[in-house]
Amino acid sequence: MSMTDPISDLLTRIRNAIIAKHDRLDVPASRIKEAVCRLLAKQGYLLDVERIDGTPQDSLRVYLRYAPDGTPAITHISRVSKPGRRVYRGSDAIKPILNGLGVAIVSTSRGLMTDHDARAQGVGGEILCQIW
Repeated sequence: MSMTDPISDLLTRIRNAIIAKHDRLDVPASRIKEAVCRLLAKQGYLLDVERIDGTPQDSLRVYLRYAPDGTPAITHISRVSKPGRRVYRGSDAIKPILNGLGVAIVSTSRGLMTDHDARAQGVGGEILCQIW
């Protein structure tokens, strides 16, 4: 079965794993999914991401981050730009998420980056998702 929105599928799998209190999850790999996960790990929302070789398709093993009391590092994760409604913003129109406490992932001509980095470099692009 073909998937129309693989990024949305990744975010939903992460959201479901957090609700179920899993420490890790495996998702089918792609370059954009790996870039999103590595960006989330760099921002401190995930512990680590590793690519696992597979026969039909590689997979990504995503390790989720929790506080010592068990609260997840990700309290909200949502898709902004969808296949039916793409959301593009210029660098001056990208607003901080929760006054800078959250992160938006932006797909730019220079690759995936956070909203803060996109504003600093003066590039706009497609707002993929919001995390806090």
